Amino acid sequence: MPLAKTEEKKSFAVGHLALGYILSKTSAKFLRTELNIPVTLTLSVITDIDIIIPFLKHRGPAHSILMAFMMFVPILAVYHKKAIPYFLALIQHSLIGDYITGGRIQLLWPLTTGYYGIEISINSQTNIAIEWVMFVASIITIFKTKDAATFFQPHSSNLILFIPTFTVLLPTFLAFPLEVPLWLLLPHLFYMFMFSTSIIIDISKALKRRLMH
Repeated sequence: MPLAKTEEKKSFAVGHLALGYILSKTSAKFLRTELNIPVTLTLSVITDIDIIIPFLKHRGPAHSILMAFMMFVPILAVYHKKAIPYFLALIQHSLIGDYITGGRIQLLWPLTTGYYGIEISINSQTNIAIEWVMFVASIITIFKTKDAATFFQPHSSNLILFIPTFTVLLPTFLAFPLEVPLWLLLPHLFYMFMFSTSIIIDISKALKRRLMH
């Protein structure tokens, strides 16, 4: 069976989250603008929401960089350079991550319905090595820049982490047989812990505030 067919429904969040964070953080520093970490991480995997939407084919229109650009035009028009790091977090998913591994994508939909990609197996040692390199680099950066503190401080934007948690992280663990390779379990669990902790802290604060009133 062709690679694109056997792996078209698979997606590992580690590389997308890591690369999205690194690109957006680097560009934000270069542009001297603030960065909302939860929003950045969510945008880095939001493309894979087509996995849980029945009428959308995975790696189809939702993975088009043309669609991403069209949706971001109003945001870029309003926020200018402040929006660029978030745009990079969004398009790296298709333009770099999914273009290289796991099958092919409708990169230029609706201009063309053709599929594009290098098609390195998502379960290959090459892909696992790439995801680990990205993960380690992002974790070093997130702690060195003290962005990790974001997950342990209550903030309303942290609740957006519901999206990556319940669309791409948790489903990979609920699948049977387990879709995540054993070598990538630790990075997935790390993100699950960070995101879940952040969500719980925010919900706890909101409940406490409500009880006090």
